Amino acid sequence: MLETAQIIRDKDEKKFAVISYDEFLRLKELLNDEKRLENYLEYIHIQNVKKRSKEKFTLEEVKAELA
Repeated sequence: MLETAQIIRDKDEKKFAVISYDEFLRLKELLNDEKRLENYLEYIHIQNVKKRSKEKFTLEEVKAELA
């Protein structure tokens, strides 16, 4: 989301971001739906954790840790 935003600068300072109207509507819908927003933020968090952590665990290791 927002990967296609056009950034408008003034003297090398970022001033505005322009997105397509369809993307605006999707973003507006997401922000107005608390459950969808919560799910999206959780998804982003998981993706960021995956990027930072190279360590992987087996299902058995996870079950043992949670038991």
